Amino acid sequence: MTQAEILRSRKLGEKVTAALRRRHFEAYYCENVQEAREKALSLIPEGDTVAWGGSETLNETGIMAELRSGRYHTIDRDRARDAQERTQLMRESLLADTYITSSNALSEDGQLVNVDGNGNRVAAMIYGPSNVILVIGINKVVKSLEDAWSRARNTAAPINAQRFGLKTPCSETGSCADCTAADCICAYISTIRISRPAGRIKVVLVGEKLGF
Repeated sequence: MTQAEILRSRKLGEKVTAALRRRHFEAYYCENVQEAREKALSLIPEGDTVAWGGSETLNETGIMAELRSGRYHTIDRDRARDAQERTQLMRESLLADTYITSSNALSEDGQLVNVDGNGNRVAAMIYGPSNVILVIGINKVVKSLEDAWSRARNTAAPINAQRFGLKTPCSETGSCADCTAADCICAYISTIRISRPAGRIKVVLVGEKLGF
């Protein structure tokens, strides 16, 4: 990134984290991936059981590798022996102490928008774990709530549908068709306006492009 891009991200990050705090989120701006990884991991209380939602951001920041290092008590659905056990682990994740993931979009006024095919990720963000940590790249910040909805459905959803090999119109065209396909990755759409209780949701905004 150029110095101008770094400065722009910093100024935008300061604006958005201030907006998030007004909405009762804990919010932090980190200049780079290393800072973000250290900050996110520092927000996990010692002894917590940790679970997570599907997130390329967690891979790119190295957070996933840290969580699987053996230093944390985790609920890892990817280690399930079959589909039934995987589903059970996804259910258990709703009762984890800490849940960590990313967000599909974040408006400049501090609102989070997410789409989900199974609903487990948005469910845990909204209710269940007492500590929720969201690590979000600056590329996911958009001007308005309407722009956040558009980004989630027209950018994040098609890319993820293609990654998972889903049979949806957006996987074929790269753009949302407001479909009702059985594989629809937008089965559940959520807007989180405030963190209730205050401070339950913690946002680590990163001044780099991360995730989709």
